[in-house]
Amino acid sequence: MKFDLHQARLFSPCPRGLELALAEELTELGVRDPAPVEGGVSYGGDLALCYRVNLASRIASRVLWQVGQGTYRDEQDVYDAVSRLPWPAWFGPSNTLRVNVAGKGCPLKSLDYVTLRIKDAVCDRFRVERGRRPDVDTRSPDVRIYAFLEARRLTLYLDTSGEPLFKRGLRTASGEAPIRENLAAGILRLAAWKPGVPLLDPMCGSGTFLLEAAQTALQVPAGLRRPFAFEKLAFHSPRLWREVRREAESRIRRTSPGLIWGCDADARAVRMAAANLQAAGLSDVVQLRRADVLELLPPTPTGILVANPPYAVRLGQRDALGAFYPRLGDALKARFAGWSVYLLTADLRLPRLIRLKPTRRVPLFNGALECRLFEFRMVEGKMARKRVETTEEHGGE
Repeated sequence: MKFDLHQARLFSPCPRGLELALAEELTELGVRDPAPVEGGVSYGGDLALCYRVNLASRIASRVLWQVGQGTYRDEQDVYDAVSRLPWPAWFGPSNTLRVNVAGKGCPLKSLDYVTLRIKDAVCDRFRVERGRRPDVDTRSPDVRIYAFLEARRLTLYLDTSGEPLFKRGLRTASGEAPIRENLAAGILRLAAWKPGVPLLDPMCGSGTFLLEAAQTALQVPAGLRRPFAFEKLAFHSPRLWREVRREAESRIRRTSPGLIWGCDADARAVRMAAANLQAAGLSDVVQLRRADVLELLPPTPTGILVANPPYAVRLGQRDALGAFYPRLGDALKARFAGWSVYLLTADLRLPRLIRLKPTRRVPLFNGALECRLFEFRMVEGKMARKRVETTEEHGGE
């Protein structure tokens, strides 16, 4: 395929389960033909769109620029296809390099060997044209090349993002197994949350949901505080990049609609969330305090509750959570009538133990960890009203 800055094919991977949400977001960013596939979205665009998605997408993990595609039968075919591409036109021998290979239905025995052959093909092309080759750096490379092998088709990409896009450069402190930022953003979209709609995370941990919601409320681009790999590629246009950034920055709001609350029973978690919000300049957007979800009253009559509750890893935790979940269900039924509740968990016992019937179950992955997003629509009933009245009579929070 011909390399064209004005008519490229791009691919953005995302957490599995969020492909349609990413396609919707990309449409809002100006993509005309998003094509969701398993694990991401393919779409057409130009350099400006590549910059815009890197800067503004909250759900994408990367923006990959397709540079080659062809058929293969063996490792030599892969080597030949890679060596025909003009790699020295896209980056220099002084840039460090890493090759990532993934496959689906690939008949070749070793993807590690394919990775080595792709690296050799790129470096050999540099030796012929430049007289020297780039060094390999598997930890922090300047340039990443991605190869995807299907049964007989090879697709090659240049990564324009660098570090994964969920690394916003915002978090200064994090607790155990924090939820990834792009997964949190995708869940907010699945919950149909928008700025101005009341949002509560009563088990906020280090505050990932709160950070994503606060930035969204102020229309702060997700990648405003981080660098990108495209800045080291030969076809990078600093002038165009400045224009894209200025346009995005011009839409940042100075005040937000508010209505975002966060709390946690763990004082350490609240301190971490407060530190992260302060470092991001978002402390004024979120109302944060220490509180136990089992004793909490809703801040407004209706709204969206989103949380990543603890799940069992060890046997002792399973027993403790087996006692916690029914109490959580009782608290939600008693106090949160009129609210939509979204709970992300890897503990698939949750609906049974919480004694609530989910109205939706969405399979999602937090990294490699398979999870479910359960939606519960809380409906007021006589028992709920009675529990609220009893709680208030006894000074409940």
